[in-house]
Amino acid sequence: FLYPRVERWLHVWTLCLTLLCLWKGSAAQISYSVSEEVPKGTTVGNITKDLNLSLRQLDITGLHIVSAHNKGYVDVNKRSGLLFVSERIDREELCPSASKCVLNVEAIINNPHGLHRIEVVVVDINDNAPNFIDEIYSIDMYESSYVGEKHPLPIAHDADEGSNSVKTYKLSPNEYFSLDIQNAGDRSVTAELVLQKALDREKQSVIELTLSAIDGGKPAKTGTVQLKVNVLDVNDNSPLFSKSLYKARVVENAMIGTTLLTVTATDLDEGVNGQLVYSFAERGRFNPDGKFSIDANTGDITVTGNIDYEENQAYEIRIQVRDKGTPPRLAHGKVLVEVADVNDNAPQISVTSMMSPVKEDAEIGTAVAMITITDRDGGKNGLTDCKIAGAVPFQLKRNYKNYYSLLVSGPLDRETVSEYNISLTAADEGAPSLSSTSVIRVKVADVNDNPPRFHEPLINIYVKENSQIGTRIYTLTCSDLDSTENAKISYSLLNYEQKTIPMSSVVNINQETGDIVTLQSFNFEELKTFQFKVQATDSGVPPLSSNVTVNVFILDENDNSPTILAPYSEHGSVNSESIPYSAEAGYFVAKIRAVDADSGYNALLSYHLSEPKGNNLFRIGTSTGEVRTKRRMSDNDLKTHPVVVLVCDNGEPSLSATVSIDVVVVESTADIQTQFRHVPTKEDSFSDLNLYLLIAIVAVSVIFLLSLITLIAVRCHRTESSFSRYSAPMITTHPDGSWSYSKSTQQYDVCFSSDTLKSDVVVFPAPFPPVDAELISINGGDTFTRTQTLPNTDKVGMTL
Repeated sequence: FLYPRVERWLHVWTLCLTLLCLWKGSAAQISYSVSEEVPKGTTVGNITKDLNLSLRQLDITGLHIVSAHNKGYVDVNKRSGLLFVSERIDREELCPSASKCVLNVEAIINNPHGLHRIEVVVVDINDNAPNFIDEIYSIDMYESSYVGEKHPLPIAHDADEGSNSVKTYKLSPNEYFSLDIQNAGDRSVTAELVLQKALDREKQSVIELTLSAIDGGKPAKTGTVQLKVNVLDVNDNSPLFSKSLYKARVVENAMIGTTLLTVTATDLDEGVNGQLVYSFAERGRFNPDGKFSIDANTGDITVTGNIDYEENQAYEIRIQVRDKGTPPRLAHGKVLVEVADVNDNAPQISVTSMMSPVKEDAEIGTAVAMITITDRDGGKNGLTDCKIAGAVPFQLKRNYKNYYSLLVSGPLDRETVSEYNISLTAADEGAPSLSSTSVIRVKVADVNDNPPRFHEPLINIYVKENSQIGTRIYTLTCSDLDSTENAKISYSLLNYEQKTIPMSSVVNINQETGDIVTLQSFNFEELKTFQFKVQATDSGVPPLSSNVTVNVFILDENDNSPTILAPYSEHGSVNSESIPYSAEAGYFVAKIRAVDADSGYNALLSYHLSEPKGNNLFRIGTSTGEVRTKRRMSDNDLKTHPVVVLVCDNGEPSLSATVSIDVVVVESTADIQTQFRHVPTKEDSFSDLNLYLLIAIVAVSVIFLLSLITLIAVRCHRTESSFSRYSAPMITTHPDGSWSYSKSTQQYDVCFSSDTLKSDVVVFPAPFPPVDAELISINGGDTFTRTQTLPNTDKVGMTL
């Protein structure tokens, strides 16, 4: 009764132990390697030995090989227990794009049931020669291409991998070109055509070359392509990329439309030849148009297809830029796009301490803020880097790991930029990298580094004479680029005296408003101009200041009456003159001379007779002051004629002076006594003595005239050279009249009277209203107008 039960339990226990051993054996993986293209029947390995089976157990277990491929590349020889090649193995067909080709099969045991994984590594042999997609590859080059210019060449494809893939390129011998071979490790080997000698289209317009691609097999295999270089003759400047190699990272499954980067190129040409168009250059079997797109105008490269990290870990994109010249010129570049896995936590930027505002005179290296970057990710994804975006006079200094100091790195100027918005960008080292941005606002505090500035380097003020004391004559304006107290300006007079005039007694300036007021009434005849300096000082520490020069010009007012000159200047006395009874019309009686201390039109005098009614015996020259008879004497005329002469100036209102003359009529010319004229006695015969006297008079007159002309020329020359730029109009009096003049650079209108003992010179300066009229003296008339023209015999006009 007990024996069958014990036997049954022993059988179950043995079965469990067997299944356990089979399970442990199935967990292990057996690896073999075999070269591709080996003959059928080539032994791969002794699978019976590796599975710890005997040849007798091979038939009992029913061992057979199962493969996931359509073909059974390997099988088991049940007699020998060896794993052998049963079908032709072509690595390029089996694993077309893998760097390591592995054939995975399974060995299945039926009794007891078991599964063993077998990995057969297919070793590549050099059974494929490099080949190019095109048999003929055309390259357009301009004859103005510079020596050293590079052009990318087509990439040869070799189905083999590792050492059997393409390792180098070779160019047929020629005098123009050489090769620049670029080895990117295990990725690819590329070649660029380098120009060694300047091209000349007129000598040779087409250059034919042979490019050979050589792999690393033993023996090496070679593939060739014919290069056809077309030499063009237009557009002498090629575009140039800012970088020869652009790098970008993109996360897998990036959204379509994501911008990777912007490639930029420049062209020294102008117009159409400088307008650039960006595009991809197809190279090899990879067409970037399936994954990316490039904006022809901006150079923005964006994602247009699905990016799969498991499919491709990196993309090498060939780009080109051409201008719109005729024909266009090209430049080529390379963009390396790295595909990275995702990272789900972005860094966080926090400011632990902040010093704001910062003085604008802060030294370079001054700490502004303490910044901490935190990332909840760990490992490489938690390592962060922080940078400042944009050009600002600040920099970040890493203190320890993710702790930074924000330092001043350049000069600050509050007047230019009073506040900075510093954009900080923190990025981790995850794949792909995540980043965050934070803006720190830093205000710049003002220091007193700008002095006040007057709006004008020189200030001219015009003030009428006799103005009231305390009159505001000008308000100074000044600006300061600083702020607050540093821009608060006060005005003051500098300790400056002009000759013997202390400015503090002449003008005063309001310290706050800059109003300049007079402390005395000015008299043009005593003071025509004066100068002083004003200083504007701000309230900064230390204070800054600037000066300005102020010129004050006194403008003349008509405040002086004409003054009669001797011998008719005695006040309250009656002057007398005698004329003969036989005097003809126009007989000279007397000449009234007067001067006016004013200037300009205020000193322009005119003479008039104030006669009793019915007295029409005398007339006076309006501008000359000469009193003459109008007609011959008659028996009805009185023996004594009182004549009152009125002298008026041309001011507003007009001021005047009078002089009284009693003209006495005598019978004989011998009784006439006057100090202004000597009337020669008419003789019946012209004697020799009279002839000598006439010659002497003429000689003396000529000498006097020449001396007068020389004196006037010298005086005019001295006047031009001695008057400064800012000299005020002045008046110089003469015993015989008045002379008015202004700045030496202005035009003068001069009038001379030719029939009197005296000539008045009147100058019309620019500060007074323009003169449309002229001084007039009409023969036989007594009036002065502004609309008549002088006769040629009475007026000579000149410009000094």
